[in-house]
Amino acid sequence: MAVLGERAVVLGSSMAGMLAARVAAEHYRTVTVIDRDMPPAQPLNRRGVPQGRHGHVLQAGGAAVVDELFPGILAELAADGSPVWDDGDLARVLLEYGGHTFVRSGRMAGLTASYLPSRAFLDWHVLQRLSMLPNVTVLGGHDVVGLTSSQDSRRVTGVLLAGRDVATNSVLGADLVIDATGRGSRVPFFLEQLGFDPPTEDELVVNLAYTSQWLQVAPGAIAEHMVAMFPRPGDLSTVALIGHENGSWLMTVGAMAGQQPADSFADMLVIALRRVPAHIRAALLDAEPVGKTAHYRVPSSRWRRYDRLVRFPDGLVVTGDAVCSFNPIYGQGMSVAALDAVALRRCLHRGDRDLPHRFHQASAKAIAVAWRSAVNADLALPEVAGQRPIGTRLSIRFLDRVLTAIETDQVVAEQFFRVTGMLDAPTRLMRPSILARVLRANLARPRPVEQPELSLAG
Repeated sequence: MAVLGERAVVLGSSMAGMLAARVAAEHYRTVTVIDRDMPPAQPLNRRGVPQGRHGHVLQAGGAAVVDELFPGILAELAADGSPVWDDGDLARVLLEYGGHTFVRSGRMAGLTASYLPSRAFLDWHVLQRLSMLPNVTVLGGHDVVGLTSSQDSRRVTGVLLAGRDVATNSVLGADLVIDATGRGSRVPFFLEQLGFDPPTEDELVVNLAYTSQWLQVAPGAIAEHMVAMFPRPGDLSTVALIGHENGSWLMTVGAMAGQQPADSFADMLVIALRRVPAHIRAALLDAEPVGKTAHYRVPSSRWRRYDRLVRFPDGLVVTGDAVCSFNPIYGQGMSVAALDAVALRRCLHRGDRDLPHRFHQASAKAIAVAWRSAVNADLALPEVAGQRPIGTRLSIRFLDRVLTAIETDQVVAEQFFRVTGMLDAPTRLMRPSILARVLRANLARPRPVEQPELSLAG
């Protein structure tokens, strides 16, 4: 690999930051990852990743990228206790999406294996593999309080650091700075300090609040690997129950559009018991909570449009949630971060000339697919406020027809899994063979019998 500079600095050891650091290590003599938290000695929930205490899914497309960047890591996760759904048995997942329950019988032979580690478990394994690289250093206990630049501000030359245990700031020079500090990224403010415009933002307010609780579930009480009941018109609750490493279970319950969230495990049960089928209800009623409940709020899905900026300094790129943070119930964040890493890798292979523009344009292509998917799913709920132009309304209507087919058609279900898993483009759902199946399923679906209106006259 061509060496493009002496040092790259990555801000944040989020999943996006770690994957970006792995890619940067191929082209810079040294890579320094800066984080507020000290690197953990074992899997644990870090203060800097508050959403890590809640349910996460690494989609198949994201898992493939992680395994490409860190060969063999998926096998390591499985060996250390992470469950793997590798047989395509539809009886092992229970999904309700937009009021439609996925077909529960048959096997999807063409589906890539899905791995179900908890966020802390996954992060720790990736961090261990990253730390093994001889030219990568993880520097914990530091905040980034500014960017340094050339005299004309046209190039970022490093970062200004504030150590948690020292009174003075320090400067760390860099040929490339990669911001992966998440939704709270301060780069828009730093850009203004350097004389650049901050990015405009696309936003959809969802007012999501969710609560999670670790559970001890009797062995064999739940045959499924994962249960996920997504919001539906008239009921904006989300219930997810995921079997994680070493027999542990995590339940996450969410409420959207300002609806009252769960404050306690008892509140979570009230919501969950009305959404899940009888055998899951029985398992939950017998389960024992482990530790305390965790709470998190997401006001909106937000996309900072760095790809639209005309002026932007060299030596700086932004990735992961620092660019776009989606409604997390759809499980896209880590996989989009992985696709960002792929885009960065391809851009760096072509050198660092005009890197910010090329990378932000490439990143936006992957983000756009996930963004439309999440936003259209939210706008399919009448309770979510937002504009619904004709294209959005048509997409929502088409999605409902596809979901109707998924209730009974295994082939359509497999293609939908591949799209939501970011293995295939959404256009694959529009292939003639899939459209024919969708049409047949919708024509065969029994329609509710319309009752005659009762007249109060006479």
